[in-house]
Amino acid sequence: MKKILLAVSALSIGVIASTGIAQADIAIATAGPMTGQYASFGQQMKAGAEQAVADINAAGGVNGEMLSLEIGDDACDPKQAVAVANQMVSKGVVFMAGHFCSGSSIPASKVYEEEGIIQISPASTNPKLTDEGGTNVYRVCGRDDQQGMVAGEYLKGEAATGKKVAILHDKTAYGKGLADETMAFMVSGGSKPEMYEAYTAGEKDYTALVSKMKQANIDIAYVGGYHTEAGLIVRQMRDQGMKTQLVSGDALVTNEYWSITGDAGEGTLMTFSPDPRKNPGVEELVAKFRAKGIEPEGYVLYTYAAVQAWAQAAENAKSTDTDKVIGSLNSGKFDTVLGNLAFDQKGDVTLPGYVWYEWKNGSYDYK
Repeated sequence: MKKILLAVSALSIGVIASTGIAQADIAIATAGPMTGQYASFGQQMKAGAEQAVADINAAGGVNGEMLSLEIGDDACDPKQAVAVANQMVSKGVVFMAGHFCSGSSIPASKVYEEEGIIQISPASTNPKLTDEGGTNVYRVCGRDDQQGMVAGEYLKGEAATGKKVAILHDKTAYGKGLADETMAFMVSGGSKPEMYEAYTAGEKDYTALVSKMKQANIDIAYVGGYHTEAGLIVRQMRDQGMKTQLVSGDALVTNEYWSITGDAGEGTLMTFSPDPRKNPGVEELVAKFRAKGIEPEGYVLYTYAAVQAWAQAAENAKSTDTDKVIGSLNSGKFDTVLGNLAFDQKGDVTLPGYVWYEWKNGSYDYK
């Protein structure tokens, strides 16, 4: 009864949008911020999942059955994510390629665990997702402690030359988690940040924070947070005449970042996994996306790969039964657009870690 009531509540606030695909035999889903300030990432996930479903169905489906796709809008809100998860239960979904924000994936994962739905997140990097999640929880992206190690080593080296570092975070599970992991690696190397400050996501004016950094003569500002706020912070730093280097993580892998910063974003550094658009054998798929006017940046191909991995595991198991597919995911290797991948005992992916990117002339590429 509780599950039914939650599903009705989710339906009443309109958090689920159907893709319009005809009724099929196997229902799967993706969920993320389809609306709100981080909607560009939700659209990345939607594009990746839709194309994966279309390609799998064109090749005969999964064990001869066609896939249908449900899309959930959690707006990166934890409560709405739980409502979305319960609505997916009512839809009979057997697999969730989501969510985006760690603060959504973690609470939603409890619903999926209870209801026996496999979850593979394309984007949630907080270690708690797989450290504390059930046997049904996986991800095809890296973890913040891996990303924080790369960033922390860089900041440690810069601090050793006398540069002053500020570490900022937006108080979210993702942003604070990434900032804290980065700081931990920096401190373990004997360096300490000059500042450690929180800011509120969704605000437009960060003048007070920027002025505080200016007064402290900060040379490098590391932002644990999303592209919207990072873009505003760097733009407001430039407005105050600051040449401070902005460094951040994977949440800046969207062209919207440059739309916010303009030339102020020049030289911004960020950590992200190796660009799957450059992997061998994905040229045709990338061209297919671009022909539709979609640039498969950021988490488009990560979502595509999450669907691929689940579909191949179900094929190997000759079933969509949760326990059987989990057994297949735990023991198999999967040929995806991210490369040949497997999952460790926690559900984390065995792929190369993080590398540096730099924003230049309105786009980002390897540093």
